[in-house]
Amino acid sequence: MRAVTTRIASTAAASAAAAGALLPISAYAAGAVDGAVQKQATNVSAIVMFLVFVLFTLGITYWAARRTKSAKDFYAAGGGITGFQNGLAIAGDYMSAASFLGIAGLVYANGFDGLIYSVGFLVGWPIVLFLIAERLRNLGKYTFADVASYRFKQTPIRTLSACGSLATVTFYLIAQMVGAGKLIQLLFGLDYMFAVIIVGVLMIGYVTFGGMLATTWVQIIKAVLLLSGASFMAFMILAKFGFSPEAMFKAAVDVHPKGVAIMSPGAFVSDPVDTISLGLTLMFGTAGLPHILMRFFTVSDAKEARKSVFYATGLIGYFYILTFIIGFGAIVLILGKDANGAYPFLTAAPAEGIKAAVASVIGGTNMAAIHTAHAVGGDLFFGFISAVAFATILAVVAGLTLAGASAVSHDLYASVFARGRVNEADEIRVSKITTVVIGIVSIVLGVAFENQNVAFMVGLAFAIAASTNFPILLMSMFWGKMTTRGAVMGGAIGLISACVMIALGPTVWKAVLGHPTAIVGYANPGVFSIILAFAGIWFFSITDNSAQAQKERRDFEDQYVRSQTGLGAEGASAH
Repeated sequence: MRAVTTRIASTAAASAAAAGALLPISAYAAGAVDGAVQKQATNVSAIVMFLVFVLFTLGITYWAARRTKSAKDFYAAGGGITGFQNGLAIAGDYMSAASFLGIAGLVYANGFDGLIYSVGFLVGWPIVLFLIAERLRNLGKYTFADVASYRFKQTPIRTLSACGSLATVTFYLIAQMVGAGKLIQLLFGLDYMFAVIIVGVLMIGYVTFGGMLATTWVQIIKAVLLLSGASFMAFMILAKFGFSPEAMFKAAVDVHPKGVAIMSPGAFVSDPVDTISLGLTLMFGTAGLPHILMRFFTVSDAKEARKSVFYATGLIGYFYILTFIIGFGAIVLILGKDANGAYPFLTAAPAEGIKAAVASVIGGTNMAAIHTAHAVGGDLFFGFISAVAFATILAVVAGLTLAGASAVSHDLYASVFARGRVNEADEIRVSKITTVVIGIVSIVLGVAFENQNVAFMVGLAFAIAASTNFPILLMSMFWGKMTTRGAVMGGAIGLISACVMIALGPTVWKAVLGHPTAIVGYANPGVFSIILAFAGIWFFSITDNSAQAQKERRDFEDQYVRSQTGLGAEGASAH
């Protein structure tokens, strides 16, 4: 057990100060940590396993590139992904390193209360299952903007939808890149810039050459690896307690500084408004993430789309149960003494009889799951989990990059600028160029934000998705009186209010800009910006009596029939 932890401990003080505990909102991020992290000793087993993953996925990219001929192939994998495969890919796209490292770290630090993110991330999926998946597949082609603009003026709706998508993707991507750099710097011993460049180059390769088909299989492989690794960890943890969760909880209470309080809710997020707002942001943000919504166009019809959400929900729910076990197991294995009476995963052993400080874990609470992997599986499993953490980021950034590229090429270039008068070859070429640009920009921004608090960027990404993309998408499918003016004004209000309130809130105004108090007292603005978006859509729609608005209302019946039956949908039939 000593080998890896001794190497890491050589620069533990710098790492712990830099990595720190996750801010509440940064559990969205892919394990993003703040501040400078000193280079660690090289983890050979992790690098070998990561290279195997990269070589295998590059082989898949070569295979996919030979089969990617049309726009449908590039954006939607030809519509040939099965429901089960797409369910795995959705799970792989959604389960970022934050779901593994971030939530496990929150449970380690706060106990039961750390599960608020697991619950928030999960409860968004019934909304996707029952309200969005089938209708999205029946009405759309490649992006959710196809649905949002179905019966409205194409230019304003697609422009707003593309802006919402690009904003969400950009903010999310920056946090992923910074998280990648910091994690690999800490776990693999590579330089930060080198790690960011590796992620950027690989994601450009996956998306540019393999399109959605390669991205899908990268996500499927990553999901299988992550679920397998987490399952093994949870099994080994429970085995240490005779497969008795009660015994594990009792041991955690005995060693955690908070004692029995870790089994009660309310200590981590105590403000009722902030708690409700956080839940709404997580729930509706999930249903508005462009890289997740794109996945429903990769299946053959609405029935397969429904199946894919069903499988994804089950896999994601199972995974979050595992993070609960891993988090409590980490409390016992990290804060408790080992067989030699030492604390190998803490920066400094506490005095005899004094309970260990939670934040003294080497690398910060983000690394709780990684140290737990080493405690239950030794150096080899430590390397495996480290490689999976990096693979997780690669899969997520590939999906984000493809969503951003499609927003530019399909929504802006093909539909707004060229007004549909463009051939598939030109559209794909623009998408590939955009992919390269997004990759280069993400590398530059990842390096530029190395020592900045990027938590607010991921919070802003979810807030924009929940306040802009989701209201427009939902209302366009279910409310016949919605008009172009209502969609544009309501979506713009949601976008602006989310950005402004986060900028004036404690996450940016206090933590980033250093002001003593925040102008907006809530870290999560979702409850306000989402309501403002829906209210804006309603008000500006019912007050719009133009001829165009009347036509849009009449067209709703045709849209509703197609959304329910699939008649007229590409590759679909009534069922």
